[in-house]
Formats: sequence, C-alpha cells, structure tokens
Amino acid sequence: MPVALGDISRLLGVVLLAIGLAALVGSRLVKRWKRSMDVSDDAGYAATLATLSEASVRRHFNPYTDIDWEANEFAVTQHDPRWVLSATDPFGSHRWYRGQPLEKQIAIGMWRQANLAKVCAHFESILIRGLMQYAFWAPNGSPEYRYCLHEAIEECNHILMFQEMVNRIGVDVPGMRRWLRWLSPLAPLAAGPLPNTFFFGVLAGEVPFDHIQTKVLREDTSVHPIVRKVVAIHLAEEARHISFAHEYLRKRVPQLLWGSRLWLSLYVPVVMRVLGQAMVVPPRSFFTEFGIPRSVRRHLNFSAPDSRQAMRDMFADIRMLCHELGLMNPLALLVWRLCRIDGRPSRHRSEPQRMHQPTSV
Repeated sequence: MPVALGDISRLLGVVLLAIGLAALVGSRLVKRWKRSMDVSDDAGYAATLATLSEASVRRHFNPYTDIDWEANEFAVTQHDPRWVLSATDPFGSHRWYRGQPLEKQIAIGMWRQANLAKVCAHFESILIRGLMQYAFWAPNGSPEYRYCLHEAIEECNHILMFQEMVNRIGVDVPGMRRWLRWLSPLAPLAAGPLPNTFFFGVLAGEVPFDHIQTKVLREDTSVHPIVRKVVAIHLAEEARHISFAHEYLRKRVPQLLWGSRLWLSLYVPVVMRVLGQAMVVPPRSFFTEFGIPRSVRRHLNFSAPDSRQAMRDMFADIRMLCHELGLMNPLALLVWRLCRIDGRPSRHRSEPQRMHQPTSV
C-alpha cells in the first residue's frame, strides 16, 4: 500500500520536533555543566585549591630519589618473617592463616602485599585518566585545572612506586579483579559529564586503602621496611587527594537539583560497597594458589560479623561527608543498611575507629 504524503510529513515533523527538543535540553545541560565548572565566584574554594596546589609544589615525593631501593633494609628475601601479615590486615587476623606454617604465612603475605600494591597502581591509572578527562573541559584560569594536573603527576609517581615494589617482591600478581580491569577504560569517561559520580567513585577506591594503610602505620610495628616506606609516602600525598575530592563534592553537590541529589544519595553506598570490597578482597587466583578454604574466603568477603564491622569502619569518613552534604535521607539510610556499611559517622577525618571497652565504676 503506498504511503500517503501526509503521513510522511507528519513523521518528519515528529522526528524534527524530537531532535529540536533533544538539542534544546542538551544545550541547557551543557550550559549548566559549563557554569558549574566556573568557580571564579567562590574565593574560599579557589583559596583551598591554591593551598593544595602549593603544598604539591613544596612537598612532593619521587619514588627513585626518596626511596633507596638498593639499601640493605629494603632487601627482599623469601624467608623474612616481616612479610607475615599482621592483625591489621583482614586476612592476617584469621585463625586459619595464623595456623599455617611460617613459610606459607610468608608466601601468602608477600603475595598479598604485592597484589595490594598492584591494585593501587591499577586504580591510580584509572584516576589519572579521569582527572585528565575532567581537566580537558576546565575553563582557562580554573584553579581546578592546576590541582588536577598536580594530582595526576603525583599519581604517576605512585604508580612507579607501587610497580617497583611489586617488581622487588618478585611475585607475578594480577592486581584488580578481571571485571574491573575490563571496565577501566570506561570509568574515566564519567569524569566529564558526571563528575560527582566519578569523584565519589574515586573516594570508594581511595578510602579503603587509606584506612588500611593508616592502621598499618598506627598499629603495625613488624611490617617490612619497604612496605612502611611506600605506605608513608602514599598516605602523605593521598591526604591532599582525598581533601580535594571532599572539597569538590562540598562545592558541587548542594547545587544539584532535588532529583539528582536523591539519585546520588542512593548511588554512594552501592559504589562504596562494590568498589571497596573489590579493592580489598584478592582475586580468585589468590585463594586457588594457596588452597584457602571457602570459609576463610567468606570471612575476607566481609560475611563474618567482625569482618563486616571492619568494612563499616572503612567508610565512617564517607558517612560523615554524606551527612554534611544532605545525602542521608531515609531511603539512602536503608540502602546503607542493606549494603551493610551503615554506622556512626566520623567526627573528623581519619578518626580512629576503636571499640569502646566497658569500664568499672
């Protein structure tokens, strides 16, 4: 049956109208996005970024000048008991691990430390690509542009440092889980159109390592010197990076529309749980290589009560930030509880999460 000319004209009219509406909505979104990237009207925020940038200039580290890799104290040997995991590590505190022969504890500890370093290197690579994606669209004169470049430079040095540590340990570890490695080219693309989503994802990867590494420096005195040196350097510079993510979100999130804030409040606990666990829990090859029982794997997957509490403690700072940003509505609190990472927020950044012991009066 021949198509009537009127039907064709009506169809073309509908298509053109849809294209016009999409272009109008798209242009408004782009204008709003560009306005949000202009921070020249906020002197306090610009001053904070200037302080962070100047700190990167005054105090920064180079992995090949600030670490003497050839020093005797940093030598890596296969029978060094300092590679035994301590109770600060979620796996090192398990009774199955403590019941293994010393040689196996050392081998597991070396594999574990090397893989954590490799995961850090993989994550820093994703972060650098995201920072470059965001900085690409930043307007001229933006203080965010300068700081993003400073942070990217420091993250490149961190990758070199972590990879050198992996090479010195001499264990061929995979790093991130396979599905995260496959998604790694796509994640940085969100930094342009969805920067709030991206920077919360950044915190989901940075905060677990910051929490674990801080506990290492506070509580663990037997760790190998090469681990202690790398962790100390990483924590010193990572504090600036986490501060920037916090300040960025404090600047942007309150300006979002109600629906966007609601969506973000539901997204945050999910990404914290998924990425936090993916960062900390080793890949399947780790459990296969060392014949680790399924029950121990469940413990490390935060199924046991004490390990679930450890996961909750990791994100106390994020809960504090979400309370400040107004992202802790009743529905969001339910999602935090379903993800099993709810709890008391920190009173200040990096507050030690200690169990309160009962005292006699």
